[in-house]
Amino acid sequence: MSEIINYQTKGTCCKQINIEIENEIIKDIEFLGGCQGNLQGIKTLVIGMNIKEVSAKLKGILCGNKPTSCPDQLATCLLEYIEYKAKTLVN
Repeated sequence: MSEIINYQTKGTCCKQINIEIENEIIKDIEFLGGCQGNLQGIKTLVIGMNIKEVSAKLKGILCGNKPTSCPDQLATCLLEYIEYKAKTLVN
């Protein structure tokens, strides 16, 4: 069963990332705002990938002099999701 995450980004031109995840695999992703060519490229690359692999590859990427980027925000979102899922399994 798929889960949908609607993540409000911080510090990027993209204002929201909507992600469909099934069994830790990204099934679909939508970026609202931002550089559409670059974000379309990210979408194409990450669909079908494991969320842990995506977060590891994208965490820490910066955009110019900003302290984050759209790829970094995607990684942050996925890491928060992974942490949330781990906590719900424990409880």
